[in-house]
Amino acid sequence: MAKIIWTRTDEAPLLATYSLKPIVEAFAATAGIDVETRDISLAGRIISQFPEALGDDQRIDDHLAALGDLAKTPEANIIKLPNISASLVQLKNAIKELQAAGYALPEYDDAAEKYDAVKGSAVNPVLREGNSDRRAPQAVKNYAKKHPHSMGEWSSDSATEVATMTAGDFRHNEKSVVMPEADTLTIKLVKADGSEDVLKQSLPVLAGEVIDATFMSAAALDAFLAEQVARAKDSGVLFSAHLKATMMKVSDPIIFGHVVRAYFDEVFRTYGEELSAAGLNGENGLGAILAGLDGLEHGEEIKAAIDKTLAEGPALAMVNSHKGITNLHVPSDVIIDASMPAMIRVGGKMWNSADETQDTLAVIPDSSYAGVYQAVIEDCKAHGAYDPTTMGTVPNVGLMAQKAEEYGSHDKTFKVPANGTVQVVNSAGDVLLAHDVQAGDIWRACQTKDAPIRDWVKLAVNRARLSGMKTIFWLDPERAHDANLTTLVTNYLAEHDTDGLDIEILSPVDATKVTVERLRRGEDTISVTGNVLRDYNTDLFPILELGTSAKMLSVVPLMAGGGLFETGAGGSAPKHVQQLVEDNHLRWDSLGEFLALAESFRHEKEAHGNAKAGVLADALDAATEKLLDEGKSPSRSTGEIDNRGSHLYLATFWAEALAAQEQDPELAEVFAPVAKKLAAGVEEFADALVAEQGKAVDLGGYYLPDDAKTTAIMRPVAAFNEIIDSLK
Repeated sequence: MAKIIWTRTDEAPLLATYSLKPIVEAFAATAGIDVETRDISLAGRIISQFPEALGDDQRIDDHLAALGDLAKTPEANIIKLPNISASLVQLKNAIKELQAAGYALPEYDDAAEKYDAVKGSAVNPVLREGNSDRRAPQAVKNYAKKHPHSMGEWSSDSATEVATMTAGDFRHNEKSVVMPEADTLTIKLVKADGSEDVLKQSLPVLAGEVIDATFMSAAALDAFLAEQVARAKDSGVLFSAHLKATMMKVSDPIIFGHVVRAYFDEVFRTYGEELSAAGLNGENGLGAILAGLDGLEHGEEIKAAIDKTLAEGPALAMVNSHKGITNLHVPSDVIIDASMPAMIRVGGKMWNSADETQDTLAVIPDSSYAGVYQAVIEDCKAHGAYDPTTMGTVPNVGLMAQKAEEYGSHDKTFKVPANGTVQVVNSAGDVLLAHDVQAGDIWRACQTKDAPIRDWVKLAVNRARLSGMKTIFWLDPERAHDANLTTLVTNYLAEHDTDGLDIEILSPVDATKVTVERLRRGEDTISVTGNVLRDYNTDLFPILELGTSAKMLSVVPLMAGGGLFETGAGGSAPKHVQQLVEDNHLRWDSLGEFLALAESFRHEKEAHGNAKAGVLADALDAATEKLLDEGKSPSRSTGEIDNRGSHLYLATFWAEALAAQEQDPELAEVFAPVAKKLAAGVEEFADALVAEQGKAVDLGGYYLPDDAKTTAIMRPVAAFNEIIDSLK
């Protein structure tokens, strides 16, 4: 029997799964397709690491590793929902919850290596055995034009700017080499006294692989940050830092700590030794420092000094002004790819402590991609906000297969322990790359294999041909990595038929300028980018175009012939969980799941000749478009339609489309009575779902919700459930 794997993830997408997946299972069964679950949630990833510590009823196999193996086969058909890319704070909170639930897990410090294996971007590099094709489906784009989302006003005298380093950062220190043959590399630190520390050994590389190395100078970073704190104060704008402490799980928490220490410079000058001795160095945020002051000798003094700095220093951008949670409280609260587009969308402003919007100095230390955001800001200052009713679209073809580029670098990123030279050495002892570093600098290397690069170029040409859109490779000639990729891209483009196609290579800043100029004219442009820019662009442009990145179609044609279908970007929405717990209203929009599922069915049709799967896909697209046109997406407000109501209407419209289609009379006959029952009861069912709202509910856990409790919450209408379950 054909099989689709539906991943169990975290937070809002997991809660939505309890409501949506039974519908998917029932409809898929009519085409002979099983929908199976694999647990890649943070809780599941943690539990899978410690089978020896747990009882038989608690153990979970390593589903992520198994899915990684499946992704390397032609049989793969995986629907991947957003998951937690855990910061250290989130990881420790999950461990604590599981321990309280009876899981005999060790403390983090006692098993850090195992826990770190599931921290940060542990999922995506394993599953992404192909490059990314991410775009706004036409139905979604049409809806955005007919029903535009709100956009804040931009003023030409806006004081909002991006601040980034001009020297000493990852971009300026980068070196790169293309491997002439397969080899095994060693990364080592040669200290000033001549002794050596091996940082990583036995690193296999393939012929044609691009190997990069770079570092961020701690001294240059501190000097830059001190300047920005003073600049924000002098300019009267909010100070905000924009990093990716979840995905860039080694480097960015360290950088975040530097930001916290720079803002609270006087506090750390006076009490730094005591704070550091207590593990409160800022890398886990201001919130962790405040929580850890109890019991310190000078705890009350430190708290007073922190309050004084907050009162006298530059105003901080807020994550939650009502609760006093600042931009510096938690490293995983402000993620650059979501926070910067959101700021741009509302007119270049963030929230201050008075719950008002204010111009902002957006501090992005590494300059690799900071210029992209500054270019958009400059365009908005010059021309005003974008118009969703007329603007073009920016699909993305992203290089991400086989742990490509920076997100694959976690095991090759180090905080330098001593002054010296970090070297990348081949098996013959030749030094391929070297940097003189100081203790505290952040050094990293990354790999990009040749096969994914070739596949990326091929995918870009295919998308250019199919769409007819102008296509731009975003590559910076001043970056060593991008310079090597430019040579390879030029060579590989020559292997394809590009006659009649508009394909060029531009630096990210120039590519941004061309793209937004075209965007304002209603013209479409494919951005072809590396992995980090893929993540940034597939939030930046969709948030401006559609109001959210969760409405993007994300297809990953796996290199072995299978398919991975991602259900949109935008994180896993912890605030949505909070609203559900408090008011029993889940505003998570499952549109991304609907879009991914339709493509998954189409893949099943193409890969295995399952014509019924194709009929399901076409009917699902029709249902999704009707859902959008009739305004049945979840509302943000309690007491109105939520995620469960949206699923109810989708099932109704889907069944109606299947009953009305003429391609497959057998499916039409199966769904005719179902459609009739759903149409007759849909308004009653919808009212019943809304009636459930307005009261607190107990999920039985945040990272590991209780199945029975969560099922009861997410499937509360028995009559509707019976109709759906009758299809199985």
